[in-house]
Amino acid sequence: MKLIARLPQMVLGFVLAYAGIGHLTTSRTEFQAQVPSVFADYADFVVLASGVVEIALGVGLIALWQYRVQIGWLTAGFFVAIFWGNISQYVNGVDAFGLDTDTERLVRLFFQPVLVAWALLSTGAWGSWRKKAAVPVENDLDEDTIYG
Repeated sequence: MKLIARLPQMVLGFVLAYAGIGHLTTSRTEFQAQVPSVFADYADFVVLASGVVEIALGVGLIALWQYRVQIGWLTAGFFVAIFWGNISQYVNGVDAFGLDTDTERLVRLFFQPVLVAWALLSTGAWGSWRKKAAVPVENDLDEDTIYG
């Protein structure tokens, strides 16, 4: 596969790894602002754990080409899972990452599906699923078995 075709996947990998490192360093308090209140007592752990997951997904997207489809699905699932934090930030009016108005926090919510699509499309995960869905399933029973 040519490098230009891999570029969107690699960029996503670098973005995830960079964000994951931010979870483990100076940006931790910003990320804690996005942790839903139900996990408030574990906010630091949630931020650290999600940072490790982001780093792993990022490195996987960059280096593990043979598993790109699986990593694409995992990355999309991760983006869906953390969406709760973005919703919490909006609902509770929490300022973080320069999002200091309800409008800015609301607009941020619409970016999450873009990340999910980016993960699925750049890794071929969506295309792989579409190919599998289009393949007819062979029936083990033929007409003679069914009708005698």
